[in-house]
Amino acid sequence: MAFQLWENLKEAITVYTGLSPAAFFTVLALLWAVYYVLSGLFGPSNTHHQRRSREFQEQMQPLPPPVQLGEVTEEELKQYDGSDPQKPILMAIKGQIYDVSQSRTFYGPNGPYALFAGKDASRALAKMSFEEKDLTGDISGLGPFELETLQDWEFNFMSKYVKVGTIKSTVPVANETSAGESAETKEGEAAIPVEDGLSESAAVKAEESPSGIDAVKD
Repeated sequence: MAFQLWENLKEAITVYTGLSPAAFFTVLALLWAVYYVLSGLFGPSNTHHQRRSREFQEQMQPLPPPVQLGEVTEEELKQYDGSDPQKPILMAIKGQIYDVSQSRTFYGPNGPYALFAGKDASRALAKMSFEEKDLTGDISGLGPFELETLQDWEFNFMSKYVKVGTIKSTVPVANETSAGESAETKEGEAAIPVEDGLSESAAVKAEESPSGIDAVKD
């Protein structure tokens, strides 16, 4: 029975391929060898497959809850640009800081918006700019359309991400001191009334020596 099947197979090979059984199996073996070599060269290696699996597992791990930072400086905010995998990815709009760790593929390293991470990118978002000079929270001089675009970004962040802090505003101490001194000086000047027709010095002298004025009048 087996011999009869083999004879039928050889006849079918000859009829349908035009090759002898020996030539047919030789070609088949060569094709299998070529396929095996090519799959080894271009197919994914075990190392690559393991790395991709590890990256996928890391992405699927639950994110830690957002940590409230309070007020931080722009320099401190730079520590949360995604370069440290142990820290959240933060980004600020109009001085308000948001945790964007859940969108690591966009704001993390090698992401399309990675340059915005760790910064207040209000101006860049408003202008849809990726230039270094626009990576700032200064929105002065923007037009109505740009401010509207920035507002849309802010609404999107407010609805999608958790606010974790604000950027600390720096006010020069010298200005506060000079303003305080100016206010004290004005208050001191206002406390001394000046009569009509008299200079300030004359009014002071008149207040210091009322007896002399009475003597002149007498």
